[in-house]
Amino acid sequence: MNYHVATDEPFLYPCPVLVLGCFEEKLDGPCSAKLDTVLDGAVSALLRTKEFTGKLNSAKVIHTLGRMAAERVLLVGLGKERDFVPDRMRQAAGTAARVLRASSQRAVAFVLPEGAALLQHAAEGYALGDYTFEQYKSEPEKLDRVETVTFLLPDGADSGDAGCVAADAKRVCEAVRFTRDLVAQPGNVATPAFLAEKSHEMAARFGVECHVWERDEIERRGMHALLAVARGSRQQPRFITLDYRGADEKNRPVVLVGKGITFDSGGISLKPREGMERMKDDMAGAAAVMGIVMAAASLKLPLNVVGLIPAAENLPGGNASKPGDVIRSMSGKTVEIVNTDAEGRLVLCDALHHALSFRPAAVIDLATLTGACVVALGSLATGMMGNDEGLKRALRRSGEATGERVWELPLWEEYGEVMKSDIADLKNAGGPAAGTITAAWFLKNFAGSAKWVHLDIAGTAWEEKGRHYLPKGATGIGVRLLVHYLRGLC
Repeated sequence: MNYHVATDEPFLYPCPVLVLGCFEEKLDGPCSAKLDTVLDGAVSALLRTKEFTGKLNSAKVIHTLGRMAAERVLLVGLGKERDFVPDRMRQAAGTAARVLRASSQRAVAFVLPEGAALLQHAAEGYALGDYTFEQYKSEPEKLDRVETVTFLLPDGADSGDAGCVAADAKRVCEAVRFTRDLVAQPGNVATPAFLAEKSHEMAARFGVECHVWERDEIERRGMHALLAVARGSRQQPRFITLDYRGADEKNRPVVLVGKGITFDSGGISLKPREGMERMKDDMAGAAAVMGIVMAAASLKLPLNVVGLIPAAENLPGGNASKPGDVIRSMSGKTVEIVNTDAEGRLVLCDALHHALSFRPAAVIDLATLTGACVVALGSLATGMMGNDEGLKRALRRSGEATGERVWELPLWEEYGEVMKSDIADLKNAGGPAAGTITAAWFLKNFAGSAKWVHLDIAGTAWEEKGRHYLPKGATGIGVRLLVHYLRGLC
């Protein structure tokens, strides 16, 4: 898909489809009022008959019948004007992409009456809403997809700068789509070795250093928590390091850690069968880290970013870890495994301790860690906990700007009481109460004195039904959030 920016008069611009956002039950916008005049009152008639009201993410196609240069106009609802935020433009563009996917149109133009202010959101929304994953269908949808998207800015707008904005938005969305593709892969394909292979391929393409440790090196390094999770599977674990250097060596890197459980059966503490097929997405944190590093390199951000991915498969087996086992983590702390289905925090604790060796400016981990986070926040917000107020504020701002919202949960010391073991330094699970918080409290013990934030993406990594720019399936959550944060540091 190609993005273009132009300052042509929208109603004189020839294209198969012209997309126009409309506020709910209003026709006083400069473009919608003019469109109504050009189309002999067609828009006001739709409002009057309630066929189209401008309700958020509603859509209506009007055939122009030669009364303007565009063959069709697609009206997309922006909701009530008083409630408008930039993410609604992103949603409208995603809705347009979903509507147009089945229309076999090769080109589309967006009217942006406010100029470049909303260009990034529209560009992101369209690229994200147009996503599908059909790699394993023997007969995928045979549609003529949109090849060219033109954003029409008001006369006098700086289309040069706007072109850069659109190009950067496309780069970020390519990283999101890459992340979605990884998460959508079935577990028999996306093994730890597969993640390592894709990391090497991405790194070679974008000039990133990639190092992969296999079992012997992982054991030599003392990552016994990671090894404990991998013991039940024939798939050997990997520890992947992605190192993007966009600044001098003296600049301390931001270290990102992504949970890479390529399939999570729960191990000996076996999960129920209902919904277990979704456990292929337990590496969504790892995929997000790969996507973030890819975007940082593609954008040539002037800072250093390190991505760490502990990758393993969690299965029962004759050699699998058992409830009651005690292991020694890379940090030297011992952990009693009371629940083998609380495996994510085990692979992350070794990775967080290793992160300290990079003298990080900040450490951020992303993980589909707890079902309790889904219960608390559903699929609309990522759970956030950490030890640094400035870092949490920055991520909260990035969440609002990107639509990938985060919500902070407390991390008081009292929550750690249930994580104390009678025979080891820590337990890996503390029972059903406050499960998201106690999991984060466990991780905090391995973050040392670094500025650290934990993002629990269990509820946001997968979209069950499909909406606006989030088609059903993997969302690629975390990529746009963290790229916005990294750009803020620049």
